[in-house]
Amino acid sequence: MGAATSRTGEAARAFTPKHPAQVIVLGFAAAVAIGTGLLMLPAAKQGPGGASFLEASFTATSAVCVTGLVTVDTPVFWTGFGHVVILVLIQVGGFGVMSFGTLLGVLMARRLGLRSRMTSAAETKSTGFGDVRGVLLGVLTVTAATELLLAGILTARFMEGYNYPLDKALWHGVFHSVSSFNNAGFALYPDSLMGFAGDPWVCLPIALAVIIGGLGFPVLFELRRRYRTPVHWSMNTKLVLAGTGVLLVSGTVFLTAVEWANPATLGALHPGERLLAGFFQSVITRTAGFNSVDISQLHPVSWLGMDILMLIGGGPAGTAGGLKITTFAVLLFILTTELRGDTAVNIFAKRLSRAVHRQAIAVVLLALALIMGSTMFLMLITDFGQEKILFEVISAFATVGLSTGITAAMPPAGQIVLILLMFIGRLGPVTLGVALAVRTRPVLFEYPKERPLIG
Repeated sequence: MGAATSRTGEAARAFTPKHPAQVIVLGFAAAVAIGTGLLMLPAAKQGPGGASFLEASFTATSAVCVTGLVTVDTPVFWTGFGHVVILVLIQVGGFGVMSFGTLLGVLMARRLGLRSRMTSAAETKSTGFGDVRGVLLGVLTVTAATELLLAGILTARFMEGYNYPLDKALWHGVFHSVSSFNNAGFALYPDSLMGFAGDPWVCLPIALAVIIGGLGFPVLFELRRRYRTPVHWSMNTKLVLAGTGVLLVSGTVFLTAVEWANPATLGALHPGERLLAGFFQSVITRTAGFNSVDISQLHPVSWLGMDILMLIGGGPAGTAGGLKITTFAVLLFILTTELRGDTAVNIFAKRLSRAVHRQAIAVVLLALALIMGSTMFLMLITDFGQEKILFEVISAFATVGLSTGITAAMPPAGQIVLILLMFIGRLGPVTLGVALAVRTRPVLFEYPKERPLIG
């Protein structure tokens, strides 16, 4: 009896996740599972019966992973209860599943265990275990303040500009505020935000919330503490701010120029509205899933450009998706260093750690392998063109949520691929890889160096 109990205890300890990355993956998986169960309830779906497992799981994954891709029409298919479930999943997923649970523990018990500190530090990219409580409370403050402000602006606009009754205006304001700041892209309109393409009082506040959420909480915290001394900003903050500015301007110029005369997109709008729509879509493309123009009618060149913007994404440790601005910035500086023949990668008068070189290369190579493999598989099982499939795959992996209109028409196997891409994209290929590793092997020796020919 004692031996059996001992073996059971050993099995339980072996199953218990030891690495914070494993806990994070299991936390997100649990949130998706709970959301799927709630969305399968008859109360969550319009009409008789409940949603199918695939419909519910796709929507739950998209919400928890703050993506915005859908296989059903959100405002028509789901009931008010279903919309509330989606909103809660977006908020929990954007905040971070494990961070959200840890925050509840902080607010209720006012103490943190070591495991909670380790998990939350890994999820929020905190610099140490001691500042986890302050980081979580800071994230809560920024999230609540931004969402409340945006909800107020949108509610007032919906009431004054579109004659919504107070309850409808407030619900639409709150829903789109949470969806915007968390870069989710879920909307309560069948055509997303195309009906507001020329309205700056709707598009600009939403774009601003997306930008703020996409900067990442470490950047927001540092800006709050050191907004008067840019010279003391960290390398991360400088890279994110500089990269965000460059991508916003270049994305706006690119999309506006390509689509300016397209009668199915910007060409149908007045000149001022074209600039607004071009800017809005540039902001949204890098992380959120709203659209103020018909994505399916864009020029293929625009799709390709948006593929690049989606893959880059926003800042790390925030609500944005993609491989992150810092990852691509590091690769750019590595390339520049090699072309100049320098021996070390220097960024803003600081030397870049060689470990970061390997991390950036690993993330990009893993992502490209996953994207290419998924694209080829979907090309084998569907009749959609390569351009649309690649767009959909990158949108799912980068947790953007924009679609050319083919997601709902995907066969079940294709939708399952997109579910996996959203899940992996939200967690990050490296995080998921670490979580799946059953053990780590200490290296007790090193092999002699040798250099192969490159190029």
